[in-house]
Amino acid sequence: MRIDKLLSNALGIGRKEIRQSVKKGLVRCNGNVIKDPSVHVDENNDEIVFCGEAVKYREFVYLMLNKPEGYISATYDKKYPVVTDLVPAEYAHFEVFPVGRLDIDTHGLLLLTNDGDLAHRLLSPKSHVPKTYFVESAKPVKEEDIKIFENGIELEADFTTLPAKLEIASDDKTESLVTIYEGKFHQVKRMFEAIDNEVVYLKRISMGGLKLDQALAEGQCRELTAEELDALCAKNN
Repeated sequence: MRIDKLLSNALGIGRKEIRQSVKKGLVRCNGNVIKDPSVHVDENNDEIVFCGEAVKYREFVYLMLNKPEGYISATYDKKYPVVTDLVPAEYAHFEVFPVGRLDIDTHGLLLLTNDGDLAHRLLSPKSHVPKTYFVESAKPVKEEDIKIFENGIELEADFTTLPAKLEIASDDKTESLVTIYEGKFHQVKRMFEAIDNEVVYLKRISMGGLKLDQALAEGQCRELTAEELDALCAKNN
């Protein structure tokens, strides 16, 4: 990779500023001063130093966001704020995007990354990645509803959901956990409508092997740990 591209990607600095720094002798590769910004280096093995500080190149970044209500799962919207508005400035140059979609009024786990291959694997209909939601419903969930979810629910003339898991999670039966294996528009809400009920609060708590960090406040995001990334990828090889 060209040294100017590597430093620009790694540090979030414009190519022009990088080139100026290179020409000033502020960049070293394996101890040698680099004066040509077009020089190619091995981003995985070479030791790069910029202004006296070692630079560790990363191509991809993986962020866990606890999405709050009121944000669109997109990188741009004319009317509403978008989830990438919540990404700290230090990650701006990675140009992350949301993997999948949570409705504007849905809370919880959302993965943000610039790894298109992983996003494709997670979102592919063939992957059947499980997604679990905490649901508060207007009416108590009935025992027979559990069986209805297990059998799949016809939401459209040409679409019946895959078997889903519905678990009652409170004594009054208005709180439940729902696990689905696809991601149709408003799917959980429409499934509850099909059993003559209504979702009044919806929060995603897991996606594949990745679980929402309960210590992460709404609107905050952090990088996945190596263990979390392994758990997520292990379900989608």
